[in-house]
Amino acid sequence: MSVFTSVTIPQLQVWLQDYAIGELVELKGISSGITNTNYFVTTKSDSAVESKYVLTLFEHNDIEELPYFIDLMSHLAAHGIPCPRPVTDKSGVSLHMLNGKPAALITCLKGQDVEAPNVTQCGAVGRVLAQMHLASLSFDVQPHHQNTHNPRGAEWRIKTAAQLMPHLPAADQQLLQYTMAFQAALDTSQLDMGVIHADLFRDNVLFDGNEIGGLIDFYYACHDVLAYDLAIAVNDWCVNTDGSLDTARLNAMLSAYQAVRPLSAAERDAWAGLLTIAALRFWLSRLYDQTFPQAGELTHAKDPDHFKNILQHRIKP
Repeated sequence: MSVFTSVTIPQLQVWLQDYAIGELVELKGISSGITNTNYFVTTKSDSAVESKYVLTLFEHNDIEELPYFIDLMSHLAAHGIPCPRPVTDKSGVSLHMLNGKPAALITCLKGQDVEAPNVTQCGAVGRVLAQMHLASLSFDVQPHHQNTHNPRGAEWRIKTAAQLMPHLPAADQQLLQYTMAFQAALDTSQLDMGVIHADLFRDNVLFDGNEIGGLIDFYYACHDVLAYDLAIAVNDWCVNTDGSLDTARLNAMLSAYQAVRPLSAAERDAWAGLLTIAALRFWLSRLYDQTFPQAGELTHAKDPDHFKNILQHRIKP
């Protein structure tokens, strides 16, 4: 969501000519995040009504890879999940090239992210995540959407750990080696799978008070273990500053999730391991971004030590 690919107002005016959304009045870069380029786009209709959108330029995806994410958001929105709706041009197409990158325009939802979530908000996230998992089951069985590989799954974690190992201090190397051995021994083959968001952090949920305005940034969505998605959310929403779990927020999220989609016995048995692997995934990605930074006009690299602390609480080597 940083600005890696710059777009000017005249360039966007030309790009928007095939969209029936009015006249462009403002283009503003979004600085949070580290993967794609995002802008707020404001337009005005002939009757002077303003509308706000998010323009995303995809820095690491080919245009052929992106219909999955666009179709998923459209599917979830049609099934009552609060998420952005992709905007189509006059020909019904949502994806186009812009400055050499695939680009899409989506609706801008109300609300804002929360820095310090309360118990009620954590419960709301658990509930809507379970609803999303159930709603996506009918999407997942469509032939061209089945078994979409998780780009940050076990194979990526093995490869990335090997790349990072020589750059780490001895203590971090030991922690990483121990955790990779833990991952190798963790069996998730019997766990329920489906479409997961894979990045449902606080900055990807908009709140209007204690009500969810929407889930955003579905561009890591993939086919994977459903309870792993819940573990990713817990590791961000329900942690104290030292990386330990906050019991009240954790119980609220788990209870609300299970009221919609109860966890199986196998999922409960694997829960501690899923929390560990979820922490590993984001420690690795943040270490990678820190070690091999990508140039950007507005970038916010996130601190890998935060997830190292979480991982140390989860795995206890």
